[in-house]
Amino acid sequence: MTNLLTSLDPVDWAWAGILYWLGLGFAALFLQRSRSLLTNLVFPLGALGALFIAGVGVAGLLAPVSTSVLPIGLPDLPFHLRLDALSAFFLLLLGGAAFGVTVYAIGYFRHMEAGPLAVLTLWYHLFLAGMAGVMLADDAYAFMVCWEVMALSSYFLVTTDHDIPDIRSAGFLYLLIAHVGAVSLLLCFGVLQGGHGNYTFGYMRGAALTPFWASAAYLLALFGFGAKAGLVPMHVWLPEAHPAAPSPVSALMSGVMLKTAIYGLLRVTFDLLNIQLAWWGALALALGLVTALYGVIFAAVQSDMKRLLAWSSIENIGIILAAFGLTLIFYTDGKGALAALTLTALLYHSINHAFFKGLLFVSTGTVLHATGTRLMGQMGGLIRIMPWTAWLTLIGVLAIAGIPPLNGFVSEWLLLQAFLLTPGLTQPYLNMVIPVAAAAVAMAAALAAYVMVKFFGVIFLGQPRDPALLHAHEASWPQRLGMVWLAAGCVLLGLFPTQVITWIAPVVRLITNQRLVNDGNWLLLAPVSAERASYAPLIFLVVVLVVLLLTFIWVRRTYHGRLRRSDPWDCGYPEQDARMQDSAQGFGQPIRHIFVSFMRVERETPDPFDRQPQYHGATLDKLWFVLYEPIARLTNWLSAQAGRLQHGHIQWYLTYSFMTLIFLLVFVTR
Repeated sequence: MTNLLTSLDPVDWAWAGILYWLGLGFAALFLQRSRSLLTNLVFPLGALGALFIAGVGVAGLLAPVSTSVLPIGLPDLPFHLRLDALSAFFLLLLGGAAFGVTVYAIGYFRHMEAGPLAVLTLWYHLFLAGMAGVMLADDAYAFMVCWEVMALSSYFLVTTDHDIPDIRSAGFLYLLIAHVGAVSLLLCFGVLQGGHGNYTFGYMRGAALTPFWASAAYLLALFGFGAKAGLVPMHVWLPEAHPAAPSPVSALMSGVMLKTAIYGLLRVTFDLLNIQLAWWGALALALGLVTALYGVIFAAVQSDMKRLLAWSSIENIGIILAAFGLTLIFYTDGKGALAALTLTALLYHSINHAFFKGLLFVSTGTVLHATGTRLMGQMGGLIRIMPWTAWLTLIGVLAIAGIPPLNGFVSEWLLLQAFLLTPGLTQPYLNMVIPVAAAAVAMAAALAAYVMVKFFGVIFLGQPRDPALLHAHEASWPQRLGMVWLAAGCVLLGLFPTQVITWIAPVVRLITNQRLVNDGNWLLLAPVSAERASYAPLIFLVVVLVVLLLTFIWVRRTYHGRLRRSDPWDCGYPEQDARMQDSAQGFGQPIRHIFVSFMRVERETPDPFDRQPQYHGATLDKLWFVLYEPIARLTNWLSAQAGRLQHGHIQWYLTYSFMTLIFLLVFVTR
């Protein structure tokens, strides 16, 4: 037995972890009458599986490439598996984020009925297994099977409350765009195999595609993975599906599932394609910047807290894609060191986003469970009622806003360093684009901080806007532990960047054949040289703590330890009212006013004689009405025309079948 265990490669352990999750999911179906076993046994075991997968990811980063072939599936189509540095890093991301979310789910689903909870538990663990399978697949067949498992299981998770029409609509939209993207990926793999019928990734790596066919494969991959990642204009499903899903599912979809698309894009572009072209990077950079700015602008005008976070995820995916495009530009221009720097920023921001966005989604789940609403305009003052949730949320807010010494600052700082260090490129148009792109990234980062001030301030600060909030309750202990894990990840990933970069280094070497030049040490991060730019988060933290301590001591001594409370200035009003506070809509009004040309604003004004007037407004995505509504009308018209063929006469149906058969025979024999 010992010899068997020691003979297993990391890829075998990873596959064992996937089987473990699958087993837990199907075992849940036999526990449909025991809610306590589902929440207190199956989900904790699932969390342990996430830790195991994270450990396999660490082992994969340290070990050489390992492969395996599983004789399952269709005849002559076994599953080819491969664990290299790239897949190992994303397994680490998956396991690390999924552990905290799954621990949180123990408390979140505790009050759900046993029957629906058993079904949800099945899809939850299939979802985790599908994402891990995507990262291990080494042939197109295994990749697409795992991709579909991930897509279908997440669809059923999104539609958990399927009796609500809006949730059914959100699920249908998500499934539709997911499968449009899947068709694009099938075509991409068809191009990559070059017409020889071999769909293993090993064969695709050796295929010599012409620039035309390589570009076709890249564009298909960019569209297919972009649909899953939520790139503009394929983003419309994301602000609908994420709010509809239970909060732990939203955390996994935003924090992890979107990264499977980034993984796939990296795999196809730098591993399976034999050539890379500079304009690919320029296209990805432009798409990323548009996505980042579009996402953060719409996040700023949201009143629904989960919809705000969904739009924020679009913004962060845009930043990651911009880093991907810049990596391609440097790589094709022969700037290996800068390509390594931008790829490091890309991977660093990917794992950062998994933790801080996972933390924010589960914290909104706690607020939703305690208040019964997602509308920020009905909240306020929750920091006094839910202090655990508020302070842990604050860590996530500071991290996503890029405030040092938390993790979000490091990855954005590395990306901006890459922009600032850009030398003269061989393509003249790129020399003009890069400064504009740097300004756009800086603008997106600033607006993201603005959005997070609104998010935290409207929900947790000020006075309660609804008297019912006084009866809100704090998170349960499993929920707190899950949030603490994710918050700790935000802190540790920010305080020890050199260790994180050590984990990222094997991936960077695999793709760029370079390593990040770090002239610092465990205390100091110097991506190029200490003379150019450096960052010491621990020293920064110590300085901040010392300043705060000295300020506290000075205040205590100056006022002799007396606590003095006084009412804030109320502009002469006799008493303060919660309506005097900034509302969610009011906070976003300047952004709405500036960028109104990108939005469709619908207003419902009250009657002038109404004794209790109320104003209702909605800010909608104009792209939906410009792009998707015409497609929907065309589809409905084509469906109506096709419906004429359904006249109920069997003779005509046989004729259609015969004509189709003749067409296929002629096509095959050509």
